[in-house]
Amino acid sequence: MQQAPARRMRSLLHALAFALAGTLAAPGLLHAQARKTVDPGVVFLQKIQEAARTLDYSGVYTYQQGASMLSSRIVHVVDGMGERERLETLDGEPREYLRQGSVSQTLIPAHKLILIQTSRSDHFPSLLLGDAASIPAHYELRQSPRSYRVAGRDCAVSELLARDALRYSYRICTDLQSHLMLKAQTLDEQGGVVDQVAFGSLRIGKETNTRELDSQWNTRDWRLVEETIQTTDLPARGWRFAYPEGFRPLTQIVRVIRPGHQADQLVLSDGLAAISIFIETFDPERDQNVRQGGMSQGAINVYRKRVATFWLTAVGEVPAQTVRDIAHAVEYVPRAAHQK
Repeated sequence: MQQAPARRMRSLLHALAFALAGTLAAPGLLHAQARKTVDPGVVFLQKIQEAARTLDYSGVYTYQQGASMLSSRIVHVVDGMGERERLETLDGEPREYLRQGSVSQTLIPAHKLILIQTSRSDHFPSLLLGDAASIPAHYELRQSPRSYRVAGRDCAVSELLARDALRYSYRICTDLQSHLMLKAQTLDEQGGVVDQVAFGSLRIGKETNTRELDSQWNTRDWRLVEETIQTTDLPARGWRFAYPEGFRPLTQIVRVIRPGHQADQLVLSDGLAAISIFIETFDPERDQNVRQGGMSQGAINVYRKRVATFWLTAVGEVPAQTVRDIAHAVEYVPRAAHQK
């Protein structure tokens, strides 16, 4: 029984992987913003984002988070059928993500389940989580004259250095020919690597095998579930938030955490980092052993606290103090009291 709180916390960490589903600005809007600006850093970042979304590529990348290392195989193709992608986890429980245009399917073989969701395009090798125009105000871009090699390809080294302690810094390596990001490291205040992700093998352009887009699973008898996400207005319901400098709200939704249990979710971003605030009704039987406070895994930090009759969880790829401050700044004024 003592392991239950840890399992619930891990569930929220997994939920973060889907936190930005459907919240990213449309590619056309981002491209238009890049054309209007003259800031060379924004243009550089937009080239990386455009490469991730418009190039054909396939390969295997490894994500190191603390003591954990997970590898995934990705195939990405843009053709007459639009943008298509297949992402397959190679470690742990088998799982596949198939995406075409604005729809993605998550294949969970252990449960013979297909979960249909809105499009996800926020994972590696993508970089931006929305508007890039405000990024120079909070990160300093330093481009190194030296080159490096990742997955057998020459790449340029750049750093996005945080201008304050609210966020992490990043070191990235981008392909010299295509601008595709080949490696990304998250750095703490002392410049230490908190987590990193990098291609181990990669094919770009005509070398990409489009047949690899097809799933290897026979899903004929699998159960099909379509995720329904409702928008909500948390301030109108009595919630008051203090956003960290440079972060702005992207979406407010009601999300299913597990069958029969849902949570409100507010997603914030500064263009590179994301923070989610989950609000769940407190259940005395289920939650009496769940501890308040913080935990971390790699670059992801979590802070939980009780607010009135609710559990509030702030989770994001930002320093621990940032999520702690966000959680402690939240206030709840019941609607009835607010209307008096």
